[in-house]
Amino acid sequence: MSGEARLVYDDALTRYDFGRGHPMSPIRVQLTIRLAEQLGIFDHLPVVPAPVASDELLRTVHTAEYVEAVKRASADPDVPDLDHGLGSDDTYNFAGMHEVSAQIAGASVEAARSVWEGEVLHAANIVGGLHHAMPNRASGFCVYNDPAVAIQWLLDNGAERVAYVDVDVHHGDGVQEVFYNDPRVLTVSLHESPTTLFPGTGSSGEIGGPDARGSAINVPLPPGTGDSGWLRAFHAIVPDAIKAFQPSILVTQHGCDSHVEDPLAHLTKTVDGQRAAYLALHDLAHQVCDGKWVATGGGGYAIIDVVPRAWSHLLAIVAGKPIDPQTDVPAAWREEVQIRFGRVAPMRMTDGRDPEYVDWSTGYNPDAWLDRSIKASRDISFPFLGLDPTY
Repeated sequence: MSGEARLVYDDALTRYDFGRGHPMSPIRVQLTIRLAEQLGIFDHLPVVPAPVASDELLRTVHTAEYVEAVKRASADPDVPDLDHGLGSDDTYNFAGMHEVSAQIAGASVEAARSVWEGEVLHAANIVGGLHHAMPNRASGFCVYNDPAVAIQWLLDNGAERVAYVDVDVHHGDGVQEVFYNDPRVLTVSLHESPTTLFPGTGSSGEIGGPDARGSAINVPLPPGTGDSGWLRAFHAIVPDAIKAFQPSILVTQHGCDSHVEDPLAHLTKTVDGQRAAYLALHDLAHQVCDGKWVATGGGGYAIIDVVPRAWSHLLAIVAGKPIDPQTDVPAAWREEVQIRFGRVAPMRMTDGRDPEYVDWSTGYNPDAWLDRSIKASRDISFPFLGLDPTY
């Protein structure tokens, strides 16, 4: 049973804006908030302000040199600093970049704090999930790594074990890098194969550093994987791994760029499959962590047709009031999309798919790329968690 929940958000977070033409448009966040409002989600999900992370807090994950580099780029965005990934082809500099990036990190830490200190069971920061940022370098549209900063805060404040599950289509490389040799943190990432998609990492053989073997689990998925295959992989790996690790709290990243309409990747999930994953993670938090769950956003570049619906489903699940997929998209929201963007918005909160899957226990098909990938991840990672990898 769900308890109280909250969203950490204010409109200032939409200043995380790389400018016209960049795929990561703040419009996706604005439209999500408007849709969630009109669906009545905030009747059950109080919204609290997002604090700005201090330099000291940022330096628990990022180097002091890097924080100063971000400040310089923020003050003078016309000067690139490619040694730190700033002003690169994907992570542009913009005025105020340090301040809003620090506020996104602060929002994820506040979400983690409110759950860890017992104020709520679940908390979310949908503007967060900037999982590619490295300790000394920006990458993949990500300046500060807010999930990593939040996880480090949890560790510094008494959490003995933290599990991080990343369902973005891109490998959660930055979070993995930060905690790769820390046995207190289990990172699990399901993503498109590194042979076909940025950042080119996340093979099943990446299992953690010498002091933390088995603390990283990667499940690279073939291009074209849809709801049934994705959910088959998820349920073959994630529940067993999380239950074996027994974390104190669950932190999740919910990039929705695994959708078939996303322009930057090659999976074929639907909003219905994404919703099923969110429900499964919510249930897992209750089964293993007494409900302690921190959810962030992430990627997602079909900014009108996909992101607002997917993340509204996520927020409703965080609130403990899931939305029926057959729910009509509010007419006022659809009208706003028509007026602002000249687009016909989706009619319902579903893509009309039933996200069924065949459970791994039914057998393994060695001729299927998907099954070979699942088996490799289980074979390599499960023994470190005391699990039998056979089905």
